Amino acid sequence: MVKEIRQRNEQVKPNERGLRVLRENFPGCFRADGTFDLVRFQEEIKETTDVVSEGYELKFLGKEYAKMLAALDTETVLVPDEEQNAQPENAASGNIYLSGDNLDGLKHLLKSYAHSVKCIYIDPPYNTGSDGFVYNDTFAFTTAELVQKLDIDEEEAARILDMTTRGSASHSAWLTFLYPRLMLARDLLSEDGVIFISIDDNEQANLKLLCDDIFGENNFVDTVIWQKKYSPQNAVEWFSENHDFILVYARQKEKWHPQLLPRTEEMNARYRNLDNDPRGPWKAVDATAQAGHGTASQFYVLKAPNGKEHTLPSGRCWLYTQPVMQKMIAEQRVWFGEDGNNVPAIKRFLSEVKQGIACQTIWRYEDVGHTQEGKKELKALFPEGIPFETPKPTRLLRRILQLSGEDDFTVLDFFGGSATTAEAVMQENIENDKHLRYILVQIADRVEAGSEAEKTGFHTLDEIGRERIRRAAEKLRAAHPETQADLGFRHYTLSAASQDTLDKLDAFDPTRDADMFVKDNWLAKFGKETVLATWLVRDHYGFAKPEVLDFAGYPAYFMQHHLYLLDEGLSEEAMEALLVRYETDGTFNPENLVLFGYSFTFDERASLDINVRRLKDTGKSLAVHIDVRY
Repeated sequence: MVKEIRQRNEQVKPNERGLRVLRENFPGCFRADGTFDLVRFQEEIKETTDVVSEGYELKFLGKEYAKMLAALDTETVLVPDEEQNAQPENAASGNIYLSGDNLDGLKHLLKSYAHSVKCIYIDPPYNTGSDGFVYNDTFAFTTAELVQKLDIDEEEAARILDMTTRGSASHSAWLTFLYPRLMLARDLLSEDGVIFISIDDNEQANLKLLCDDIFGENNFVDTVIWQKKYSPQNAVEWFSENHDFILVYARQKEKWHPQLLPRTEEMNARYRNLDNDPRGPWKAVDATAQAGHGTASQFYVLKAPNGKEHTLPSGRCWLYTQPVMQKMIAEQRVWFGEDGNNVPAIKRFLSEVKQGIACQTIWRYEDVGHTQEGKKELKALFPEGIPFETPKPTRLLRRILQLSGEDDFTVLDFFGGSATTAEAVMQENIENDKHLRYILVQIADRVEAGSEAEKTGFHTLDEIGRERIRRAAEKLRAAHPETQADLGFRHYTLSAASQDTLDKLDAFDPTRDADMFVKDNWLAKFGKETVLATWLVRDHYGFAKPEVLDFAGYPAYFMQHHLYLLDEGLSEEAMEALLVRYETDGTFNPENLVLFGYSFTFDERASLDINVRRLKDTGKSLAVHIDVRY
């Protein structure tokens, strides 16, 4: 489980992820010795892609290091919050809250949610100099290790280690922090997925280049300007800033298009039915166009039904040719006023216009809220004191959700913060009858000493987010007692083993130490629910619950293609009951028997292996793979 990951991580290189993609999609471009044939690769793609040698790229101290961090697997485990998750409103919830470093969280999520997240919204640190951002990581690399892994000189390796360990807030540190997270986020997006990223001027230019590098310039959709303040500030040295940016990138731009926004009552009120037309309300629009755009057939004298002739104003032509216009008059699609003597106008029926409006790139606070509105929303939920300084308004997040897709998709926010995203999802589900699900990730950093959050009883940032969700859900239930919307969530903590545990795992040899480790009861040390949760996510089942089976008193955990054996004491009777179930139950065919290696002696593993082989000779001809994990 952890031991195997640590062993694999020792071999990881910065280009590991890119090479994996190439091997999967262009296997013929790799020679027998594993080297890559660039000439053949260019031949493969030349029909559809121009190969160029010129260009530019974003370079910064730590870029290769950041790529390596993205390629390393997480050594954390998923610890279920059993009290939270057992509550009736949470037990079957599709909403997930992860407490821990989002780099680890994203790596866990990729194992079950790769290419399946429709919408990602993040509000990362802006690196303003006053927002508290400093880059520190816990990867204990030495200078020599970085020289070998990144193929760089000692001086550059030393500069990278200095930046990542002393708490730097430089542009390079910020980019190194965000780069691997966005790399992983890209792989979570579905083909028709989209990511929205809030930022201000401090890093907007760098973020644009970073996203071009990761998502591709061709997948840039737009930069939204959000009017975050409703009044100017006069006590400023230069300009009164009243906006933030939201960068929008699609996973594949040709496959994602924003949803139309709902038409407003004000827009629809412009349509009336002055003549009681059975086709419903309509709006009169100009029947002429600029003459420069017209053809000869659009210049004529138009005769109204009452015989009145209408000539064109100077520089104008009729919108349609004479035959078309006469047909429209016959169909009562041209309005000449109540007495029939007015200048002709075309009737545009509300039923025939596009039932929605295209989103513009300037989002005004009247439509999506402002920062003070976000604080007021929190104040309503936390009357004892606002525990978060910069919450986004829910209307802003609801706009993003409305643009992202229709009514049934997963939303990810891996800088969970005050959990505005979660509340916006719940509001959309209730008020617009949607079926959205959220996944939030928030690091469990301690709140600042003396802050409003500490004064109101919070110890860590993730506590604030979870409590906001609970209070918002309670408020929504009170306002909508009939709702069947999912207002719960399940909570998991990303936990790393202690150094003492890691040292023991690193030293463990299954051919030598198995019997000793069984006596030490390592399942209890990790926790059975933790092992199960971590492995189910790893095996692409997400946060699902397995079926518990009983084999002569021995518990096993069944999920589609996997059967998990975690406990000690797999008796001969239990083993026989397991094999009989395979042989006699046509619906029971898990191809993978997964063992928690520390619970099985060498002899037990050997006996299980021998017994499982007999399944190949049965009528079902099963080939069951035994996967022993450490």
